[in-house]
Amino acid sequence: MQISRLLLVALGGLALANCTTAEPEPVAPPPPPPPGAVPGSVAADRDGDGIVDGYYTSDGIYHPNYVPPPPPPPPAPTPMGERG
Repeated sequence: MQISRLLLVALGGLALANCTTAEPEPVAPPPPPPPGAVPGSVAADRDGDGIVDGYYTSDGIYHPNYVPPPPPPPPAPTPMGERG
């Protein structure tokens, strides 16, 4: 009698174990690439300062981020006064 109860409890547990399924957590889409990046590329920091300098594409080519130089300063004022 004891064995049949134990067997019944074990089979009941196995039957109920199939009912519980863990639902996978929804996966967020990857963030869009930063401005100037090529989609599917890998960011690169060539000088090690912690700032992204460019990107490597899947074919292994490095594409640097080009930052235009600042404009030249305005010309200095003339040393003469208003009335010369």
